[in-house]
Amino acid sequence: MSHVIDRRLNGKNKSTVNRQRFLRRYRDHIKKAVEEAVSRRSITDMEHGEQISIPGRDIDEPVLHHGRGGKQTVVHPGNKEFTTGDRIARPQGGAGGKGAGKASNSGEGMDEFVFQITQEEFLDFMFEDLELPNLVKRHLTGSDTFKTVRAGISSEGNPSRINIVRTLRSAHARRIALSGSSRTKLKAAQAELERLKREEPDNFGDIQALEAEISKLHARINRVPFLDTFDLKYNLLTKQPNPSSKAVMFCLMDVSGSMTQATKDIAKRFFILLYLFLKRNYDKIDVVFIRHHTSAREVDEEEFFYSRETGGTIVSSALKLMQEIMAERYPINEWNIYAAQASDGDNWNDDSPICRDILIKQIMPFVQYFTYVEITPREHQALWFEYEQVCEAFADTFAQQQLVSAGDIYPVFRELFQRRLVT
Repeated sequence: MSHVIDRRLNGKNKSTVNRQRFLRRYRDHIKKAVEEAVSRRSITDMEHGEQISIPGRDIDEPVLHHGRGGKQTVVHPGNKEFTTGDRIARPQGGAGGKGAGKASNSGEGMDEFVFQITQEEFLDFMFEDLELPNLVKRHLTGSDTFKTVRAGISSEGNPSRINIVRTLRSAHARRIALSGSSRTKLKAAQAELERLKREEPDNFGDIQALEAEISKLHARINRVPFLDTFDLKYNLLTKQPNPSSKAVMFCLMDVSGSMTQATKDIAKRFFILLYLFLKRNYDKIDVVFIRHHTSAREVDEEEFFYSRETGGTIVSSALKLMQEIMAERYPINEWNIYAAQASDGDNWNDDSPICRDILIKQIMPFVQYFTYVEITPREHQALWFEYEQVCEAFADTFAQQQLVSAGDIYPVFRELFQRRLVT
């Protein structure tokens, strides 16, 4: 019996629809693999694809096969030991054959199906169902994105956009308008000529006059062009503004001496995940990076992640700098403001109440969402408990979570930015 399996490579996106159907079918397997990949990857590997394994028992591959055909007569030998439905016991001591694989004492085996998802598909699954909460379109001016829409028919345009049906319809109408009376006279003259030839064949004068008239009418009709530039019609396309919200995300990271290298690495992983998420989902968004120890400073992305500067811990310095930047560059009537803060929670006890007051009075009334992640395996300290008071006052726009290891980053990230149901 022959089997035919189509294993042709995808060429020029011929099987894109089938691939998307396959990804939807095995979404649970892929999402689990993506979550595991995020927890074990380094920062520089976040944008690469991933190899996915699916158990063979979950894969059903269509197979075309040829039957034997015709009328078949088969005689099956009988036996004295077994009847229909009996179970055959496994031989003692294992089978006598030799194979390349390892023997198994289970009744069934499983081969894994392995395939590669692209970078684009990896990020789709990684950021699925995530969004910036409470995104409000406060200001729609200054949009620089447009979408092309059809805007009817125009008499001028690009030859590649010519509307053939409307052009021929216009040409036909013009020919009728310019030659309609001539065609009516031509039809009447031809009918009169036929009558004269039939009833008065000797009336040569009238016959010649009618033939001259018919020739003149034919020439007049033929002078009307089949297609004129006036007839050309084009599909008109215009660019329509596509309003988008303007948002800014403040990234605040503690780089004090209490932050170990492992703790800083976890914070970097969290922020790089957040940065990729923002750049992927929102076109008009600014990102402000703020590092702080005893003092805070606005830096670029490179310095934010890789600078070795360190010192003591005064968290309020970062919050004060954030408030100053908000007031100078991001008016609340034009921008949606978000913030994410990462720290080990170690702070001067006298400074933690100051942080609470700054948040409640100067920052939280003007932001859409503020997240605080505390990276420590220890018990929470004063800063966490002060932030709990902020969370009670702004339950809808403030969230705090604890990170212990790198494996907690992705679950906590999904919890903080899970898509909310609109009520």
